[in-house]
Amino acid sequence: MGLKRPAEDDPSSHGKVARAKIDSSCTLTFPSLSHPASHPPAFQRPSQLLTFSYSPSRVLQFDDSALRYFVDPPRGADLNHGYADWIRRPEERGRIDGLLSAWSRFKKSIKGQNPEIGVISWRGVMTKILTAPYEERDSWELNVMCVDGTMYFEEHLSDAKLKEKSDLEPRHRLQSYYGYSFESYCTSTTPNGHEQHASGSSSAIGWGGDVDTNVQWCSVVKTKLGDTRIIIGGEVDCVRGKYAGNTDNFVELKTSLSIRGPQDEAKFEKKLLKFYFQSFLLGVPEVFVGFRKPTGYLTTTQVFQTVQIPRLVRGKPGAWDPNVCLAWGDQFLSFLKNTIRGGSKGDVWRIKFMPKTGISAVLLDDIDVRDVEGGEDRVGLLPGWYWEEMSGAVANDSEATAQTRSEGTSSKVGTALVPSGWKI
Repeated sequence: MGLKRPAEDDPSSHGKVARAKIDSSCTLTFPSLSHPASHPPAFQRPSQLLTFSYSPSRVLQFDDSALRYFVDPPRGADLNHGYADWIRRPEERGRIDGLLSAWSRFKKSIKGQNPEIGVISWRGVMTKILTAPYEERDSWELNVMCVDGTMYFEEHLSDAKLKEKSDLEPRHRLQSYYGYSFESYCTSTTPNGHEQHASGSSSAIGWGGDVDTNVQWCSVVKTKLGDTRIIIGGEVDCVRGKYAGNTDNFVELKTSLSIRGPQDEAKFEKKLLKFYFQSFLLGVPEVFVGFRKPTGYLTTTQVFQTVQIPRLVRGKPGAWDPNVCLAWGDQFLSFLKNTIRGGSKGDVWRIKFMPKTGISAVLLDDIDVRDVEGGEDRVGLLPGWYWEEMSGAVANDSEATAQTRSEGTSSKVGTALVPSGWKI
């Protein structure tokens, strides 16, 4: 059973009329690609707060037990290897519980401070938002709550969408496996190189172990887009060399079909948009791409420095522009703030994106909110323990916050200097 929503959120005929009036104006039109922003918003270089691991049994652990180290993959590696032994994590709702656990832990480590955060989100959701101006095919939906000035983003996946993602055609399922297989060939549990064994499956040269997508190593960073401070969490594939407690040697691993002509090159350059923002948002400086044959055999590899990726497409016909994405992202966040900030504490909004159309925001009624809660101990999309923790923190910290401000001490999360390479 979910926790009871605040009393002021109880449905009434008056409330339904008010919500209908709000809904009619809650739209954001698609940005113009022909007139990019002349002054894009600043983006602060991500600074790592903490890391955590998910174990094979999907237990969250605040350690680096799932950390992997980069190694060069063997030439001609067979990405089909180990497919039969793939342990695939079931598709599930895009909950942010793990990220909230990490954020809660970090806040407890900075006692006496009350960071002013505008957004808490997984990296995948922020990537969808920022790359939306160039998305021509896939729509997406988010559940959003605003509590005490912080907006929480959760990807909304309907039962039909979850089933669609689970029931992939065999060919598509195999293609999705190629990326995980590439990660195994490119990583080791030690900085010194590959293990001399392969668990479960028969040995293959350079194989780093059978794929288990339950296991993840995640980084949580703070950054800022325009005036909005953002906490972002995301999986990190590996590090190059020794891990020094920051993002400086993080590596993102990707696979793509070998480029055989201009058409393939254009497709790859379009894929670079998501490669770029997935890495950029988490402060990952390097993208290592493995090019493969349609049959799954590795042909070549190439290193891309994240900050240099936009230059590879600049000036080409139909090229994407990161400044358009950042300006749209800043506009999107401002739109949400202005739309949902004045509502009740337990309100849940459904944000819908339609390619080439734009954004709509709808305040959910109690039936839809219960669907978001999914029969779990939640208030909207937030887990019950986090809701109670926030309620207690507001009551307990109000006096301390007032004293801190009266002493002239900033209560915000500190900012990091931004190297020129992170300014687009």
